[in-house]
Amino acid sequence: MNGTDGEYLQIVLDAIRVCAHYKPKFGQGTKGGGLTLEQFQELYQRDAFYGWFGLDNPMMYAAHKAAGGMTSVYRQIGIGCEKLFRRVVKDSFDLSEEDVTWSYQVRLASGRKRTLYLDGRVPLEKISDKAKRDRFHRWMNDSAKMLDIDQKVFESLTGTIFEIRQGYKSKDSKRQNADIANAAAAYTKGYFPCAVILSGQIDNDVLVRYRAEKWSVVTGIVGPPDPLISTYDFMRDVVGYDLAAFFERNSARLREEIDTVLAVLLAPETP
Repeated sequence: MNGTDGEYLQIVLDAIRVCAHYKPKFGQGTKGGGLTLEQFQELYQRDAFYGWFGLDNPMMYAAHKAAGGMTSVYRQIGIGCEKLFRRVVKDSFDLSEEDVTWSYQVRLASGRKRTLYLDGRVPLEKISDKAKRDRFHRWMNDSAKMLDIDQKVFESLTGTIFEIRQGYKSKDSKRQNADIANAAAAYTKGYFPCAVILSGQIDNDVLVRYRAEKWSVVTGIVGPPDPLISTYDFMRDVVGYDLAAFFERNSARLREEIDTVLAVLLAPETP
């Protein structure tokens, strides 16, 4: 494993390892690290109703821990891959940390401002290598044509902003509306919005809606080959880094880490 490979892998592993410390909170607020089995049993034994049903059973705690832990695994994989994507883009285009981050502000009904952050950015003018800059611009142009974006609108765009997801199975309308608002904000700020899905797990209705709202969406399909629709073709042919090959090289280590985390999450505990 070369140095860069090791650094990239560590970014993902560090995110995954967080899952091993997951403990369910059982409605006890967001502070602290969740409840231990003993604390859970004390809580439920004080509740007459739950006590009547025997819900203080350790198996109930294990079920909560497993269910929440699985959600944590998906979430942390997504967080790790978001950080990895940003680092790869930064290295491939020789960008600064400031270059690859982007946020914008919205005014709330109260009059206060809220800052919203997206997962990555590539400003064209900051790509010093002309061949790489032209390659990325061609991809933007081809993607915009596929989405039927007016040429005058495209000519106003100065780069691309990204949202990174490990998958998108949910049909949560609140989440979709937030993403659509992000796309609108991106266009007003001169950026082309692109959603990068690492897996092939995206609901087709969501995919159709996002593209209709002028999001470029690349997904984790392998072998089209088409950088306008495939995350891994985009990374290899446009960004210049073979992300699929990276995951393939390090699959055994990633599997080992997931196995370790799952064993911890599913392990029985005693009071």
